[in-house]
Amino acid sequence: MKKMDTIGFLELNSIAKGIEVVDYMLKAADSTLIMARASCPGKYYIMICGHVGAIERSMEIGVEQGGRYVVGELTISRVDPTVIQAINMAKIPETIQAIGVLEYYSATGSIIAADFAVKAADVELLAIQLGTGIAGKSFVVLTGDVASVKTAVEAGAKGAKDQAMLINKIVLSNPRPELVDSLIQ
Repeated sequence: MKKMDTIGFLELNSIAKGIEVVDYMLKAADSTLIMARASCPGKYYIMICGHVGAIERSMEIGVEQGGRYVVGELTISRVDPTVIQAINMAKIPETIQAIGVLEYYSATGSIIAADFAVKAADVELLAIQLGTGIAGKSFVVLTGDVASVKTAVEAGAKGAKDQAMLINKIVLSNPRPELVDSLIQ
């Protein structure tokens, strides 16, 4: 797999158009498909990675071909690799001092916020849930010490504010293990 130094993410509100757009994007430049899938409520998510120039070209074509069906887009250079790992894949560390949650109306919001959060403080991403079964909303769950989680949540919210609508954000200290388990199922 290519080095994931840059990601592109496209969110469309048409599944059929999304499938078509993936093909155009992959043919436009040397990019690698990380995921392409339908989600609730009838959205389609596409994530690609590669070198910045290739991703910029693929995204340009994706937005052009997606047209009025594009509801969110982003390109992140030097993305933190844990952001990609945390998308719909969760892990629980042995000890949890605090958790932070950032909730958005779009998948792009959570991806942007997660990248800002993990770069701002010494935290670990537990999960990034993208829209499936939650009416197209998304959320980020992260952990660390209380001060780091507070810093990361604020940085994530601030970093994504111009590109996505934040629904809510929280920081909980010493959460019960059952709660943490329920968040990342």
